[in-house]
Amino acid sequence: MDYATALTALADPTRRAILERVRRTPRTVGELARLTRISQPGVSQHLRVLREAKLVTHDQRGTRRFYRPDPQGLEAVRKYVASFWDDVLAAFAKADSVPPTSRKR
Repeated sequence: MDYATALTALADPTRRAILERVRRTPRTVGELARLTRISQPGVSQHLRVLREAKLVTHDQRGTRRFYRPDPQGLEAVRKYVASFWDDVLAAFAKADSVPPTSRKR
């Protein structure tokens, strides 16, 4: 999974809202349509983008599909964002190693 694909998918506020809705409770397309006030075909299109970005997956129960977050896809995004913290911590460590008398005020 490419984190750039996931970030592109999450750039849309509707897709972020759908991901938030399935975050704690798996939901069907019908439930998501009611909660987001979007047509079922519209929700299905957004879910397709989220599935292709590996941000959601689904479980089939009879004729219904319950969508939930995909831990593998979200892990790639988490690692990407966490990499920024490594840079920030390294910058703090470097700034802290400069003696106080040589720092600009």
